[in-house]
Amino acid sequence: MKIVKDLKKWIELYEEVRAATEELTLAFEYVREGIVSEEDVDAAYARALTLIENLEFRNMLRQEADQMSCVLKINSGAGGTESQDWASMLMRMYIRWAEANGYKIEICNIQDGDEAGIKTVTIEIEGDFAYGYLKGENGVHRLVRVSPYNAQGKRMTSFASVFVTPLVDDSIEVDINPADYSWDTFRSGGAGGQNVNKVETGVRLRYNYKDPDTGEVREILIENTESRSQMENRDNAMRLLRSMLYDLAMKRRMAERQKVEAGKKKIEWGSQIRSYVFDDRRVKDHRTNHQTSDVGGVMDGKIDGFIKAYLMEFADEVTNE
Repeated sequence: MKIVKDLKKWIELYEEVRAATEELTLAFEYVREGIVSEEDVDAAYARALTLIENLEFRNMLRQEADQMSCVLKINSGAGGTESQDWASMLMRMYIRWAEANGYKIEICNIQDGDEAGIKTVTIEIEGDFAYGYLKGENGVHRLVRVSPYNAQGKRMTSFASVFVTPLVDDSIEVDINPADYSWDTFRSGGAGGQNVNKVETGVRLRYNYKDPDTGEVREILIENTESRSQMENRDNAMRLLRSMLYDLAMKRRMAERQKVEAGKKKIEWGSQIRSYVFDDRRVKDHRTNHQTSDVGGVMDGKIDGFIKAYLMEFADEVTNE
């Protein structure tokens, strides 16, 4: 049914484009006869162009994982309160974007900063194509501003890293050996009083991941305090682990094919990808050179321009991987 639904959507979009182009053709004929104005032709052209561009944009999201929901994790960088405040601003930006696009949001784990902001947060964003749209947000985000936390009022640079992985469902098979993971439990923090759990409902999942190529073993640590039920938190933590392992397998596959097709432009997942310069009223993506002066709009979640620019430039290369 999912496949049928997806194919039906493609057919509907195609029919919409076909109808718009036919309407434009008729408008050209009618303007010669004086039936419609040139403004009507311009409007028909603009509508057809928008529909075609949107269809082409959707066609950039054709990898298996693109249609999935996603897990978005933000970590503050070095810099204390300023970088922790920057991490919280990024969290708000992505939440605003997700809400504007009708996605369901769940905060799985959050650690508040020492004075302000956050140290880290893990967010599940559920809905069609959430991973496809946000996969280009992977990397380091840089903030340049006059910091309110600097007594001298100096301009400061702060960093926060964003990691986006597909949220796998039961249809995706990920092999997890029970001997490779262990559980810890702890009390979930809260605002005090009745809001603080009296039992250990928070869970910490430790998984020993062995790199298939190097044989190196490293620990994957996942904490979940989303629910007041320990069992539900265990299920959520395991789902996050499956998503991370699936993402690692995808990136490994991509890296192997990049070696073969070395002439292609590489996508640096862990590099600095975007700068937000508040004083100069400029946000610029260093991969696509797409930029805007609407800093306030971007921080309110209006990042579709950056998402589209990234996918239109890199999606074919990623898909061919």
